[in-house]
Amino acid sequence: MKLNPLLAAVSALVIAGFPAQGQSPTSAQVTAANMRAHITFLASDLLQGRDTGEPGYDIAANYVASQFSQLGLKPAGANGTYFQPVPLIAARPRDEGRYVLKTKGGDVALTFGDDYIVARPFGPAERKVSAQLVFVGFGVVAPEKKRDDYKGLDVRGKIVVVLSGAPSAFQTEERAYYANSRTKREQAAKRGAVGLIALYLPDDEKRRPFAEGKRSWQSWAMNWRKPDGTPNDTAPETPSLGTLSLSGAAKLFATSKFSYEKIVEAAEKPQGETPRFAMATSLDVTLHTETKMIESANVAGMLEGSDPSLKSEVVVLSAHLDHIGVTPPLNGDSINNGALDNASGIATTLEVARAFRESGKPPRRSVLFLAVTGEEKGLLGAEYFAHNPTVAAASLAANVNLDMPILTYAFTDVVAFGADRSTLGVAVARAAAKSGVALSPDPLPAEGFFTRSDHFRFVEAGVPSIYLMTGFQGPGEAQFKGFLASCYHKPCDDLKLPINYEAGARFAAINYEIAREIADGDARPVWKKGDFFGGKFARPALIAAE
Repeated sequence: MKLNPLLAAVSALVIAGFPAQGQSPTSAQVTAANMRAHITFLASDLLQGRDTGEPGYDIAANYVASQFSQLGLKPAGANGTYFQPVPLIAARPRDEGRYVLKTKGGDVALTFGDDYIVARPFGPAERKVSAQLVFVGFGVVAPEKKRDDYKGLDVRGKIVVVLSGAPSAFQTEERAYYANSRTKREQAAKRGAVGLIALYLPDDEKRRPFAEGKRSWQSWAMNWRKPDGTPNDTAPETPSLGTLSLSGAAKLFATSKFSYEKIVEAAEKPQGETPRFAMATSLDVTLHTETKMIESANVAGMLEGSDPSLKSEVVVLSAHLDHIGVTPPLNGDSINNGALDNASGIATTLEVARAFRESGKPPRRSVLFLAVTGEEKGLLGAEYFAHNPTVAAASLAANVNLDMPILTYAFTDVVAFGADRSTLGVAVARAAAKSGVALSPDPLPAEGFFTRSDHFRFVEAGVPSIYLMTGFQGPGEAQFKGFLASCYHKPCDDLKLPINYEAGARFAAINYEIAREIADGDARPVWKKGDFFGGKFARPALIAAE
C-alpha cells in the first residue's frame, strides 16, 4: 500500500521525536513528538489555512474530533456528537467603496489603500451614509474613571470619529476593553451616531503598517446568526465605515482648528486627553457589500469529573482551530498555514487532554476541551458557545484559553492574562511554581490581547477566565516581537519556522498543571471583589465576599 505523502511525513516526524530502538521515551519526549505531529498536520498546505466555513477547516475539525475520540473524551457537542454547529453570516466588500470629505473649500476624495481601508458592515448590498463628523478622541466612556469622551457633544445622526486604542495610563486589560472596536461602536450607538470611522495612530503604523490591510481587504467578515437569521450585532444602526491611515487622518483634520499632529501629541500622553469637537467637515461614504450564509462548527469533548459534588461544574480548556485561509500571495505564497496561530494552541489542548487521561486520576470537576471556529472573524465560535453552551450555563466554572504560544525558543516565563482578577490566579501561581516558570505581566499592552482572544467571550458571560501565552524573558521578547512583525497573519507562519517542540511539551505540561489545579480545587473559582470585569459581567454569586 502506498502511504499518503502527508501521512508519511507526519509519521516520519513522530518517529523522529522518539529515542532509538530499545530506549523508552520519556513523557516529555512523547509530548514533543505528538506536538510535532499535530502541528504538522494542522499547518499543512492540505488544509489551506483552515479558514472558517472552508473545507480545510472541516478537515481540521474532523481531525480534532478523531483525537478526542482516541483520548476517550465523551462527545460534548450537539446531538451526541463532538460538533456544535455554528450558523454564520459573512460579508465582504464588492469594490473599494467611495469616501469623499465635504469641506468649505470643496470636495476631497480619499484614496483607497493609501487613505482608507473599507469596512465590511452587515446589512444592505449598498450603504450610503452622508453626515457631519464629530471627533470624540478615544471615544472612552468610563464612569469608574469619571471620564466621558462624549460629554458636551451631540452625535445624533452624525458620524463619530475615534482614535484607535485607549489611553496608555489605563490598566492594561481595562485599556484593552476600552480600545476594543465593539466597545467603541456600542457607545456611539447609544448616542445615536449613524456610523464610526477609526483613525490610525503612529504607534499602530509601527506595529502593523496600514498598507498591509490592502492584502486582505476582500476577506470575509463574519458574525453568528441568531434564530431569526440576523447577525448578532450589538450596534447594527452604527456600522463601522472604515479605518483611515495617518495620511487619511491628516486630510480629515486639514481644515480643523487642530491638526492631526496636535491631536496625536495629546493622545500619546498617558491620559490621552485630546480636544473633542464637532468638525466643520462632512463625509460621504458609499459601500457595496456581498453577503452569504455559511456553516461551521466548534468541536467539544468532555472528561467527566469524579467528585459527586463537583462534577457538575465544568472547566473549559479552549483554543481556536481556525486561521485566515488563502489571501493574495506574499513572497510567492498565498496559504496562511497558522502553525503558531493557532495549530500550536490546539496541539497543546490535545496534549493536556492526553495528560489527564494518562495520569490515572480523573479530575474532580469535569473538563471540557473546546476547539472553536471563527476566532479570526471576531471570537465567534467562543461567543456562540458562551451564548448557547452545550452544558448548563451555570455550570461553567472557569475558562483557560490557549492562543498563539510562540514556541520558537526555550521560554522561562509565561503571561497569564486575567489571572489576578479572580481566584484562578492562585491556581496559576501554584502551577507555575511546580513547573519552574515565572509569571510575567502583559508585555504588550498596546496590542490589547486581553479582548482579542476567545477567553474574553467567557469573561463577557461572567466566567472567570485566563489566557496563556509564552513570555518575554531571555530571547522571548525578540522572538515574539519578531513573529508579530514578520509572520503574524502571513504565509510565513508555517512549518518552516524553527518550532521548538520540546518547548511545546513544556507549555503543555504547564497548562496541564493549571487545568489540574482548577479542576481539583475545593472551591469554585470566583471573581475578586471590586474587579472591573467581574463587576461588569458576573452574577453576584461568582464575586468573592472579600
